[in-house]
Order: sequence, then C-alpha cells, then structure tokens
Amino acid sequence: MPLIRSANFNLFIEIVLRIILVSVFCYMETMQPFTRVIHKQTMEWEYMYPRHESYVPAGALWAIVLSVPCTLSLIAWAGCNDCNDALEILLAWSLSLGINGVLTDMVKLIAGRPRPDFFYRCFPDGIETPDFKCTGDPADIIEGKKSFPSGHSSLSFCSLGMASAWLCGRLGVLSRRRGSGLRVITCLAPLMVAACVALSRTCDYHHHWQDILVGSILGYVVAIFCYRQYYNPLSSELAGIPYIVSSANSAKFYNGKPESPVKDLKEETPLLNGKKDDKWI
Repeated sequence: MPLIRSANFNLFIEIVLRIILVSVFCYMETMQPFTRVIHKQTMEWEYMYPRHESYVPAGALWAIVLSVPCTLSLIAWAGCNDCNDALEILLAWSLSLGINGVLTDMVKLIAGRPRPDFFYRCFPDGIETPDFKCTGDPADIIEGKKSFPSGHSSLSFCSLGMASAWLCGRLGVLSRRRGSGLRVITCLAPLMVAACVALSRTCDYHHHWQDILVGSILGYVVAIFCYRQYYNPLSSELAGIPYIVSSANSAKFYNGKPESPVKDLKEETPLLNGKKDDKWI
C-alpha cells in the first residue's frame, strides 16, 4: 500500500512538535522540585523505608519503552505490508510519550512529594542533624522529592498501553472478531508487563501506592487519547485502521469511486481480509 502521509509541511510540524516536547521534558528533568515541610512524625511514619536498588532500573525501563514502537512498526511494515500503519503508530506513540513525559515531570516538580526512602537519602548514616538539613548526595535528595506521580508507571503504561490498543484494533477484539480468548490475552499482555513494572516500585520503596496509581492512570489515558488521534475507534468495523487511510478511501468514494470505502480498506489491509492474508492469530 502506498504511503499516504508523504514528506510534507504537516509531517514537518509533527516532527518539530515532538522535538519541542522532548526538549521541554529534558529541561524539566534538571529543575528543582518544590520543597515541602516534613514533620518529624510524618518522616518516621512515611519516609523512613530502607533504600533499595531498583528492580527495574532506568536503563531497562527505557529499553522496554523504546522497543515498543520499533516492534509495532516493524510488524506493521514487514508482517502486514502496511507502510501507513507503520508510520502512524510511530507518530501516535511519540506524541503520547512526549505529552506523558511533560505532564509527569510537571506534576512531580509542583507536588514535590518525598519518596518512601527519603530519610536515608537525606541522612545516609541514619542520624538527623539538629537543624534537619540533609547531609546526603544532592542528586539523591533532589530525586527523593520526585515521588508523585511515578515516572516508571506512567512511562510503562503509556508505551505498553499504546501497544495494547494497537493490538486490540488490529485483532478486532472489541469489534469484528470478538469471542477469542487468545486475542484477549494477547491484547492484555502488554498491560500486564506495565503493571509488573509499576508494582515493582513499591517493592524497592521508591514510590507510594498513590504515586503508582496516579502514574499508571496518567500514562494509560494519554496513550489511549493519542491513539485515538490517529486510529479509528476500537469498537468500530474499521478498528486498527489509521484515520489517514480511512479518510483517503472515503474521499475516493465520495468523489465517484464505485467501491465503498470499507470494501477498499479491506482489500488493502490484510487483517480485515479472509484467511488467505490473515497473518495473525
């Protein structure tokens, strides 16, 4: 299928927008969060958990997050022979990740909530100073004030939530191919992985449960919102088909093409066809 969204001004704007979002995100990562007053009783009750290495380090998280669009785009291009879908999923994913990153950092900086292990970030030797001034590594202390919401949770649910929505649309789980448990599990698998990443942040005492809940919701909502900007509804017969493809075929139909746009889409999209071209489950 020929590429509909060719190199034009609209695509240039899309790319520039993502560069701006990434730049803003990187800049916000260097900003100082709000410093909240912490009472001694609150410190002992909520922020004196032991320090622990991350079960999902930042490198592993970014490997998961960045591998998702590459995998989906490769499947759409090589497995389904659909160049338009391969490009649109990259656009949807990159927009969602940029928006999610900026929103997550914005809330982190404003909220300034300490992490569960903040006491030992502030006082590594476990001994408080009379004026309650932190003696630990400044970088650890700054990161210790960025608990709400969880970045691991929002990033994993944003990226893997996009994968779940794409699989759901392609497999027609909520539309034309209901009644298959295997397809349902396939769509839910990315969300299960995201949930494991998010819950690991309570095991290593890097986040409170509220941080994880809000971060997960934020990431998933942004992912679905951005997915719907580029793809048809998951409950429609055109689920899994990018808007740009359905719009182009609709334009041909209303300009006098005898075939219906739905029929044309089925001819050009293998997953909507019969058993002959169906390379999925």
